[in-house]
Amino acid sequence: MIDFALTPRQTAIRSSAQEFATTTLLKSSSLTSSHPTPLAKFQATRPLYEAATKLGLIKGQVPETLGGTGGPLIEAALCAEEFYALEASASLTILGTGLGLLPLIIAGSEEQHERFLRPFLSEEGAPLASLVHSEPGGVANFMEEEGMGLQTVVRKEGDEWVIDGEKIWATNCAGWDERGADLQCVTCRIQGGAPSEVAILIITREDIARDPESYKVLKHPETIGHNATSGPHVKFTNLRVPAINLLAAPGQGAAVIEKAFTFSAALVGAISVGVMRRTFDLALSFAKKDFRNGKVPIIERQSVADLLIDIKMRCEASRALTWKACVGLEKNENAAELAYETKIFCSDSAVKCVVDAMNAVGMYVFTFPQFSCVLRALKVRSSADWESRSSYNAELPWGELLNTAICLPLFDGGNVGVRRRQVERIFTSPDYEPWASTFGSSKHG
Repeated sequence: MIDFALTPRQTAIRSSAQEFATTTLLKSSSLTSSHPTPLAKFQATRPLYEAATKLGLIKGQVPETLGGTGGPLIEAALCAEEFYALEASASLTILGTGLGLLPLIIAGSEEQHERFLRPFLSEEGAPLASLVHSEPGGVANFMEEEGMGLQTVVRKEGDEWVIDGEKIWATNCAGWDERGADLQCVTCRIQGGAPSEVAILIITREDIARDPESYKVLKHPETIGHNATSGPHVKFTNLRVPAINLLAAPGQGAAVIEKAFTFSAALVGAISVGVMRRTFDLALSFAKKDFRNGKVPIIERQSVADLLIDIKMRCEASRALTWKACVGLEKNENAAELAYETKIFCSDSAVKCVVDAMNAVGMYVFTFPQFSCVLRALKVRSSADWESRSSYNAELPWGELLNTAICLPLFDGGNVGVRRRQVERIFTSPDYEPWASTFGSSKHG
């Protein structure tokens, strides 16, 4: 049966996520704005992450079968939308831990699950996990035959694996103190091996503590958006980890990573919907209250109404596609295509929606009394004087929204270099069935 109505459990999860976003995540800006560096901003969000842990939002990203409280992927999507509808940086830190745990959840042995998941099940502290994949030279073509492959390499020495190389942009990877996340799932290539010889190593804070000089944070890039999220440039130099830390043997790692990033593709759809939703709410409130010195609110001007209609339709279509992908990934073996298309369509739509909203607001000069009601309703920070503010003014939320949105087509597998290429490979497969991702395969036996 096709039903878009939320179940009582889903409604409760959405309400809880909405309350957490309103009461906790909205504090992010006040906690981080006075700090001068990306690292300091990130560290300032720790109380928010601790609150998320205490509320069960970290444990909730681990399946019940492994001791967590996590349910179907659609529940994670509901949370992601609510978080991003109000805040991006601390939200990504929380969701980034979920992504960091995915390779372990997917490929871990019973012993590895028991050993490495424990910190994330206690609902105490601020345990971070990270999927460490991207490299300074890029990873869009890391599996290309006769290509360079991953430049982070690993070799076996006795009962240990030794890893060397540099990584960048991996959310949470350096931890709160630059001594590593509680759990890092690091992609690497067997030294001297072909590009396809991809492995995944688990690296913990204890591994780094045994040889502090083997792990360095080279830089915390200053980003235009998500500026209180940590995705530093790090370097491993002869870092040794026990044999049990091998999560995926050489040649098996790429499949695990692809599966993890397939699930995350659907969640980027939900993140994008959150951004579009906030964009629409802001633009609609403004358009209903502002006259632009005319006789009617600008929502009654066709040019503005058309922009808002497009934003709303993209938002609704993106949510429907996201929910379909989330459900499909757990029921339909052909649904990976939907996840990739969700990531592409929703993230591209988010950018377009913010730009359209900015065009609707324009460069208008207005005064505080005209706009204060909108700002208060949406809990946007205000000041005593709102003279000379517009969609291009840094003190209003449009620039922040655009800087958040513009990242979405680029991260979690760039739409151009990775996600569209995944869809292209599916299309060119000799066995491709165009509508199997919706209706299932027509082949039997």
